[in-house]
Amino acid sequence: MFKKILIANRGEIACRVIKSAQKMGIKTVAVYSDADRNALHVKMADEAIYIGASPAAQSYIVIDKIMAAIKASGAEAVHPGYGFLSENMNFAAALEAAGVVFIGPPSPAIEAMGDKITSKKLAQEAGVSTVPGHMGLIDDAEHAVTIAGQIGYPVMIKASAGGGGKGMRIAWNDAEAREGFQSSKNEAAASFGDDRIFIEKFVTQPRHIEIQVLGDKHGNIVYLHERECSIQRRNQKVIEEAPSPFLDEATRRAMGEQACALARAVGYTSAGTVEFIVDGSRNFYFLEMNTRLQVEHPVTELITGVDLVEQMIRVAYGEALPFRQEDLKINGWAMESRLYAEDPYRNFLPSIGRLTRYRPPVEGPTPTGGIVRNDTGVFEGGEISMFYDPMIAKLCTWGPTRQAAIEEMRTALDTFEVEGIGHNLPFVGAVMEHPRFVSGNITTAFIAEEYPEGFQGAVLDQATLTRVAAAAAAMNRASSAFRCF
Repeated sequence: MFKKILIANRGEIACRVIKSAQKMGIKTVAVYSDADRNALHVKMADEAIYIGASPAAQSYIVIDKIMAAIKASGAEAVHPGYGFLSENMNFAAALEAAGVVFIGPPSPAIEAMGDKITSKKLAQEAGVSTVPGHMGLIDDAEHAVTIAGQIGYPVMIKASAGGGGKGMRIAWNDAEAREGFQSSKNEAAASFGDDRIFIEKFVTQPRHIEIQVLGDKHGNIVYLHERECSIQRRNQKVIEEAPSPFLDEATRRAMGEQACALARAVGYTSAGTVEFIVDGSRNFYFLEMNTRLQVEHPVTELITGVDLVEQMIRVAYGEALPFRQEDLKINGWAMESRLYAEDPYRNFLPSIGRLTRYRPPVEGPTPTGGIVRNDTGVFEGGEISMFYDPMIAKLCTWGPTRQAAIEEMRTALDTFEVEGIGHNLPFVGAVMEHPRFVSGNITTAFIAEEYPEGFQGAVLDQATLTRVAAAAAAMNRASSAFRCF
């Protein structure tokens, strides 16, 4: 097994990778910028190497600086986390050329899946269900209108190199198709340096459901069931759960088998995620494949008992997967709430500053038979910087049923203390209480439909007030006991 690995990332995902490496007896190397000199991932690692100024473009995504850190540390392998260089084919190729192991898929698989047009064509060839659409080049706005008419409105106009919701527009008529084509093209050019656009059918009553896959270098590929990621704001995920409350076993198996077929077609190894859009009749269509660890991977770990980071490291070292498809059962239900440094009462305006108070709920088994997990990269007294993603933590809960997992999440959110910055705890708490979410009757339009004027706060029913009061009393007792001690 590797003796030392470098984590080419920061924040909560760097901390997450370090935990698995430590459990495996592997030494870790952190990298850090000016803004992260005192960051948690720097404190947790066995050693840390400075890589430059605070902006990511001058530090975390500069391949030469990461390569220099690898050479200086003597690390044998690199885990990229997600974001930054995690899906950069040139980085993976540079590591390969230097004889350093990339803890991720082969660079050709990253290249194949990194382009939405190419990946959709490969998916079709592998027998994966895809959304009807036009994958060729589009000449101009009038050509876009012609194509949209052939597909049938509504259509989705997308940037080929897009991600994170950028370069996406929905058109319901010719005028919107013209406008959407040009605005998507402009945004794609500005965001990705690639203005290629494609058009596909817009799926009504859409749910975002993704399949976690894992492959080794011995030809074994399995799927670890699905995650429902339909609670999104502006195409950014806010709450995820596993499994999905919508899928039946037949659909789950069909999606899993198609996800594995696509992974096999591109020679995929390591952890990856195949994302699907699913309509109200459980018809599912391929969206894209993320050739990295996903932000929401903890919910899959909670229902399967598989440490995905550990398996990524073992696969990279050349080990075979220790389980087969029939071994991977769904055990209970898991929820994830993303805690962001943004103010929901001010249209989710980003917030920066010092965390004057940061007291997450206690991790581990709960008195009611559930589990609490909090993946984080911050600490009380630490700074929330303007330079990076505003996510502070991923609060996860597990329960034997969906309702139990929701109850565990409600309690955990009630006891989570954050002060000094604006944050979205009130918002995710309101979603957990919302009758429509509780029923599982959700689509990707949930937030837009239920909070059309933005978030103004939540009206608490008596049961919620009682639970909050109980949580406050428990926190007060704990605080009193600490003072007495």
